[in-house]
Amino acid sequence: VQLQASGGGLVQAGGCLRPSCAASERTGSRFYMAWFRQAQGKEREFVAAINWNSRHTYYGNSVKGRFTISRDNAKITVYLQMNSLKPEDTALYYCAADSTIIVISLYSPSAYDYWGQGTQVTVSS
Repeated sequence: VQLQASGGGLVQAGGCLRPSCAASERTGSRFYMAWFRQAQGKEREFVAAINWNSRHTYYGNSVKGRFTISRDNAKITVYLQMNSLKPEDTALYYCAADSTIIVISLYSPSAYDYWGQGTQVTVSS
């Protein structure tokens, strides 16, 4: 499965963005999908994840209440609605996917076999 992320950009603090990530194969509609981010000089950080039928969503503490993950299985695409953006949200945002996830491990990058190329989000103060 190949993942293609897009929709990042430059926005002022308090603004919003909605990056998306499209999977290349129909089998991707059955995968857990997630977003991670990596700021310059920092480790990759879990942002959000969603199971295949959207019944379960998970968020990192730093984005709870501001970001919403969703998916459209007909388009094999996952979205990240980012509201109330802060300068500390500035990072390269990666989408990830995997067919078999143990919930306790979904916060770790090592749980995912498939990764997109990343889309840059920059929030100015």
